[in-house]
Amino acid sequence: MKIGVMSDTHGNVVYFEKAMNYLKDCDVLLHGGDILNHGPRNPITEGYNPQELFEKLNKLENLIIAKGNCDSDVDQMVLNHPIQNSYVVSQFGETRIILTHGYIDTKEEMIEKAKKMNGDILIFGHTHIKELFLDENLVVMNPGSTTLPKDGTHSVGIIEINQTDEEIDMNFNFIDINTGNIIEIE
Repeated sequence: MKIGVMSDTHGNVVYFEKAMNYLKDCDVLLHGGDILNHGPRNPITEGYNPQELFEKLNKLENLIIAKGNCDSDVDQMVLNHPIQNSYVVSQFGETRIILTHGYIDTKEEMIEKAKKMNGDILIFGHTHIKELFLDENLVVMNPGSTTLPKDGTHSVGIIEINQTDEEIDMNFNFIDINTGNIIEIE
């Protein structure tokens, strides 16, 4: 199974299209929130077109969205996909993924909640900074931001899960959506 991970598109259709160049063949897409609105602290970026972005999102059939701090009831009125609340639990075979935006709880609180929900992977956004690390048996991932990266690189994540009767093999990558290069996370 191939899972595409993005967050913090903030209404920018240009960067969304770049992201989809790398995520279009994914079995499912997970969006960590802040979908259509640029937010009061963020600049309006070149390519900001929330109307065109929601039309493109509505054409997708495999999208799961966690609510971000910039997402509103008005956004839900135009999106065909539910903007789910703080924590979204999805089961893919034996792998349980917890998806959240990450603005309500601290990172430590998110990790503890994900563990209590028996999560294998915790995905969050909000900080616009890529992260990937292991906390005990929980993989913690932030794909960064497609539109407004605070770490310098417009990015998405891809998780590949290969499951056999004996084991589950997971591979995590970050992709620079401007160049297509794999980003190494330290």
